[in-house]
Amino acid sequence: MTREHIDIAIIGGGPAGLAAALYAARGRAKTVVFERGLPGGQIVTTDWVENYPGFPKGISGSDLGELMTAQAEEHGAIIRTFSPVEGVRTEGGKFVLTSEGEEFEAHSVILATGAIPRKLGIPGEAEFTGRGVSWCATCDGALFKDKTVAVIGGGDAAVEEAMFLTKFATRVHLIHRRDELRATKCIQERCFANDKIEMELSRVPAQIVGEGGKVAAIRLESTIGEPDKLLPLDGVFIFVGVHPVNELAKELCELSDSGYISIDHDGRTSVPGLFAAGDVTQSELKQVITAAAKGASAAFEALRYVDAANVCTI
Repeated sequence: MTREHIDIAIIGGGPAGLAAALYAARGRAKTVVFERGLPGGQIVTTDWVENYPGFPKGISGSDLGELMTAQAEEHGAIIRTFSPVEGVRTEGGKFVLTSEGEEFEAHSVILATGAIPRKLGIPGEAEFTGRGVSWCATCDGALFKDKTVAVIGGGDAAVEEAMFLTKFATRVHLIHRRDELRATKCIQERCFANDKIEMELSRVPAQIVGEGGKVAAIRLESTIGEPDKLLPLDGVFIFVGVHPVNELAKELCELSDSGYISIDHDGRTSVPGLFAAGDVTQSELKQVITAAAKGASAAFEALRYVDAANVCTI
């Protein structure tokens, strides 16, 4: 099988992957991004990004993803959309990627596969997914115009999505297991000022109840010994953290106890020539800006690795 030769292959087209592509392509390396869907990653499902430098009034997540993609392509990166990578292996000091029946040979690989939303694992969650249960307010919020919904979680993502849902829903119940939210204070302030949002603190979801094939209520248990509570509603949006998409890395490099790819400060993994960046790596702050910064660092080190071998094909 004839293989296409790549200097730096980037798996994942979110902010980390696109920033890495920009830096790698500007370094005159033949750079190819393999993205299983459309580029942009999780930011394309975010209604509004107001904390990315350079946009004082904010920017929609989809627009930011498009701009990042266009910038990487402008500098020569090749973005392969709807091109999932099924496997990566080492061979002769290089990496061989398999995607849709084709093989690609890369001198260096950057894993930027991101993370996926964590599920609750409670009765009704799987049964009513797509019928009232969602992990994307931007995608599905408009379906709940003039209805009542719940948001599960207490971090930045949950609170921001709860505020976004008030554009459509008449009432948004914000459910969090602790007695106070974990979100950034300025975000909390705007949340508490929104009279469409009702707090359900010190509560955990125990069951999503359906009727007529769709969500009808959620049963909440108390973490402080109060009686259970049944909330009638039409939709449940879940934002309780993420799982790293680490399948490709499991047989290649070291992972942390929680499944994230272990890297050093510059994005190096335990395997020479293999780098990682973004939400698939361990970090406390998972934001667009930190993902992009990690992508840039990984690309810089990947360029040094490729240049040291004097093998750039451009």
